[in-house]
Amino acid sequence: MNDDRYYQKNIMVVDDDPDIVFSLQELFEREGFQVTTADNGRSCLIELEKGFQGIIILDLMMPIMDGAETIKKMKIDGFTDENTIIVLTAKRIQGEEFNEIYPYIADYITKPFDINILLQTVKKIAQKPPVKKRY
Repeated sequence: MNDDRYYQKNIMVVDDDPDIVFSLQELFEREGFQVTTADNGRSCLIELEKGFQGIIILDLMMPIMDGAETIKKMKIDGFTDENTIIVLTAKRIQGEEFNEIYPYIADYITKPFDINILLQTVKKIAQKPPVKKRY
């Protein structure tokens, strides 16, 4: 990506729905982002261990390791400092079960989602350097 307006040029799409993964990968690659994909939280963590840094679009409801557990593990492993998380989910984020992950979510978008809103959200976030979290 040659656009200097963006500090964060890498995106990881983490969702167990292959149609969503494919569609978002195509969209963001056309916009010039480098896209990595994962079909569950465990695969996401493997990519983080390999050095991925950027914006993570993360589904909450997935097999093997769901999005909430993934965020908790990211926090423990120190991966929340250099990454920005956007939750993309059909599940409403509320209640005590999500209190622990709220501070690590930059934004959340409910499914079904408007692709233009997601794109604008990602572009807005990409224009800012990641904020190091101190908790």
